[in-house]
Amino acid sequence: MIRLPRRVVLSSGLAALASPLLSRPKGALAQDAYPTRPIRMIVPWPPGGVTDVVARLIALKLSTELGQSVVVENRPGASGTIGHAAAAQAEPDGYTFLFGTNSTYAMAPYLLGKVPYDNEKSLAPVSLVARSPHVLCAHPSVPVKDFAGFLDYARARQPDGVTFSSAGPGSSGHLATELLMSIANFRMLHVPYRGGGPALQALLAGQVQVSFVNLVVAMPLAGDKRMTMLGVSATERMPSVPDLPTISELGVAGFESSTDLAVFIPAGTPKPILQRIHSALVAAIKSADVSAVLRKEGAIIVAGAPEDFPAYFAKENAKWRDIILSHGIKEQQ
Repeated sequence: MIRLPRRVVLSSGLAALASPLLSRPKGALAQDAYPTRPIRMIVPWPPGGVTDVVARLIALKLSTELGQSVVVENRPGASGTIGHAAAAQAEPDGYTFLFGTNSTYAMAPYLLGKVPYDNEKSLAPVSLVARSPHVLCAHPSVPVKDFAGFLDYARARQPDGVTFSSAGPGSSGHLATELLMSIANFRMLHVPYRGGGPALQALLAGQVQVSFVNLVVAMPLAGDKRMTMLGVSATERMPSVPDLPTISELGVAGFESSTDLAVFIPAGTPKPILQRIHSALVAAIKSADVSAVLRKEGAIIVAGAPEDFPAYFAKENAKWRDIILSHGIKEQQ
């Protein structure tokens, strides 16, 4: 039996251990170690809003899941496109996330006419986080008890005998109402305000007759008889108000509108890093803290897969593109 010197055995063993590492593709080691430094999450809206609050809660959970700090960076302006542009121009290395909403990735390109990035190719989806539908609400002075009665009431007074408020031209409430009128074939007069708060106050004061209102806001006001909930804009009834029908089931087939939240990363980010981020994000969304806040806000939790997003993205963009362009809607300046 031939005995090799100990140093030869050791060096051969180390070489054997090292050879798989040396043969790994360039960048593979960095991907295995990901993440090794803090990550930024761009929120294209000002601090304090519901989107910002949810993003910060998710960022906190992601910090735990990924073992690195996830720091929220607010980059508001131009209907969210400033924040989207910053994320689109970042390095595709997994250290920049974007917490986006469909008001930017499905509406802004058509409202603005042009955005400073390729809306279809610059960003890679990680997951659709949640969808927050709205409720069509009427002032108590409107003599109707349900959506069918409202539809008869509005059609008898079209095109401008019934008024609706929104947070401004091109806002999600405005576009949702335009979509509803287009599918149900009736018209009302649009009264735009600068923000959701003033639009809600106009409805409560009876200055307008109907408006789309966030579910979590509408429920207590309807309970106090300050407004009447006519139907929800989701495709399924909401667990918090199971007796409130969807507008779709009430005869307006195909109607659906919601504020959608999604997480993106720069296109070209290596797939193993994308998969690591997705796994951490789903765990964060489904955590007790985050899911409780989302449900409290009247949202439907999705936590989908990256491969599910393109079909949804195409459908959502086509829906709002057609409404915006056919009605010549421009964002309020």
